[in-house]
Amino acid sequence: MDRPSKSEYYIEIARSVSLRSTCLRRRFGAVIVKNDQIISTGYNGAPRQTANCIDIGRCVRSEMNIPPGQNYELCRAVHAEMNAVIHASRLDMDGADLYLVGTEVETGRPVEEIMPCLLCKRVIINAGIARVIMPDQPKGFKYIEVSDWILQDRTALRV
Repeated sequence: MDRPSKSEYYIEIARSVSLRSTCLRRRFGAVIVKNDQIISTGYNGAPRQTANCIDIGRCVRSEMNIPPGQNYELCRAVHAEMNAVIHASRLDMDGADLYLVGTEVETGRPVEEIMPCLLCKRVIINAGIARVIMPDQPKGFKYIEVSDWILQDRTALRV
């Protein structure tokens, strides 16, 4: 029997969560896990009770040819990481892992070099999440200690 590792298991759950995404460009899914229990999930989409890009049939960032990772203020969506954090208790997230996966809508291929944006990094730090796990091609995983982001920030301030 070929049993998936924990990372494979939770990444596949995040991939399933991403199918709920309402973004026309990229589908992201996030799963927060602590002590081998799922605490919360989230996908990228417009705030509750507002129109989603798939509903209005347009993406302003695409229309303006804005590359991924830039000008997020023009995007209607709340990121998957943020949605997962919004739906969880701070106490439950303290020391947890966040699994994150992304897929390009147009090609169905995984998002390469996946990394939370600066604002999501700040939210993850404040949530008390300890580690972020993402697929790393071809079949591995990237494990990021959130404490490294904090250290990088402190180091950057000394420059």
